[in-house]
Amino acid sequence: MTLALVAIVGLALAFDYINGFHDAANSIATVVSTRVLSPRVAVLWAAFFNFVAFLVFETRVASGIAKGVDPAVATLSIVGAGLVGAIAWDLLTWWWGLPTSSSHALLGGLAGAAVVKAGFGALDAPFFLKTAAFIVLSPALGMVLAIVVMRGLMYFLGHRAPGPLDRLFRKLQLVSAALYSLGHGGNDAQKTMGIIVAALAAAGLFEHAPAGAHPAIPLWVVLSCHAAMGLGTMTGGWRIVRTMGMRITKLAPSGGFCAETSGAASLFLATHLGVPVSTTHTITGAIVGTGSVRKFSAVRWGVAGRIVWAWILTIPGAAAIGGGAYLLARAVGIPG
Repeated sequence: MTLALVAIVGLALAFDYINGFHDAANSIATVVSTRVLSPRVAVLWAAFFNFVAFLVFETRVASGIAKGVDPAVATLSIVGAGLVGAIAWDLLTWWWGLPTSSSHALLGGLAGAAVVKAGFGALDAPFFLKTAAFIVLSPALGMVLAIVVMRGLMYFLGHRAPGPLDRLFRKLQLVSAALYSLGHGGNDAQKTMGIIVAALAAAGLFEHAPAGAHPAIPLWVVLSCHAAMGLGTMTGGWRIVRTMGMRITKLAPSGGFCAETSGAASLFLATHLGVPVSTTHTITGAIVGTGSVRKFSAVRWGVAGRIVWAWILTIPGAAAIGGGAYLLARAVGIPG
């Protein structure tokens, strides 16, 4: 049991690293595409704020993830199969250059393994339904906020000379990129915390809090998850950076500031509510909203359409891989 638990925790931290690697584009794509920071400096900037997010946010998202599958059903095999599904889907979509949701891949992989073992009754239906609703709400909120912020800037500052404004927003983008990276670390690292807590509970080393209460996540879990995500972000997933920052629409520093600020506001709200949203969906919606304000045709809707299809397929795709991994584990004699 001890060796199996260590292996699952290691696999969870590997997923967290890949999450940071896969989703680095969410934090740095706009600041790189507007040439405010070089790619190397941008990933260091994002990684730092990914890590320090544990000082800002409560672990409400982690609590929800940990209880997403019935504790009576959750085993180390279920958690491991779910992680395999999420990691495989993240690597596939990274190779294709598609900015999909690591969060939903993780939930899909976990749900797929649990459903194969015990049916849909093993899932916390309200939690999964709330998460599914935010697949639509998070990009919509990011887009609407970006449109409002962008139109406000154009109304109040549109008559100013572009040169000084460009220099101002290049500085402001450092702040907005930091805020977005803070929100990214605060929401995404907690998903891995939740998985590790689920594994600890399955091994009898962690007791879930009563309904409505938030358990105290062990400090070593919090720090290791933020560190793994920060290291992954430092590596950077450049295929997705190109898609996010350059292929959806062309961004100026003012647009990058609007997209990052709107995305950060959406993530701060979701993390406060304990909802595991997709940072990818949020920033993509914000980028599309920013680009459409200046010119509707400035958005490359074909690229956006491919991204949306990847979003739709993430949960069932990861669930299929997670369910298959669980069946394989049982076939080779792994208990669970």
